[in-house]
Amino acid sequence: MTGTVVLIGPMGSGKSTIGRLLAARLHIPYVDSDQLIVSHTGVDIPTIFEIEGEAGFREREAKVIADLVEQGNPMVLATGGGAVLDPRNRSHLRQMGRVIYLDISVAEQLKRVRHDRNRPLLQNTDLETRLEQLARQRNHIYQQTAHWRVSGDGLRSDQVLRRILRHLQAYPA
Repeated sequence: MTGTVVLIGPMGSGKSTIGRLLAARLHIPYVDSDQLIVSHTGVDIPTIFEIEGEAGFREREAKVIADLVEQGNPMVLATGGGAVLDPRNRSHLRQMGRVIYLDISVAEQLKRVRHDRNRPLLQNTDLETRLEQLARQRNHIYQQTAHWRVSGDGLRSDQVLRRILRHLQAYPA
């Protein structure tokens, strides 16, 4: 069960939490593409959005993902929710390894991100309407990009982790 595992899905789906747990269990590094962008720029994501807009952020995201593909090292990669919007990223993520879509409903997202102020796409808007809009825009792209989908609604992190580990054992790379 080695190689790279890529976690995609909407914000609040557990990519970072599950990613850390999965990396520890697989004994490979955990990488968060958003955190790499923050470490490379020296500023947080809301600041990047404020200065460069979403387009500037997405270009930085594409560069980080392309760099990770070139490195070719096994890892568990947690992407930002919008990483799949760029066709280059979708291709790169599938090249890297097994792509797992952490799927959650908008109702579950609302519970998880309601008080999070570090998500630029959710500021100054009706949260539920915005999450529904993002789901309509992205869910089919997540499904097309992923090799496998796991639903996290109503599940704890350890339960999602066990499902992923069982899948990885049943379908090794």
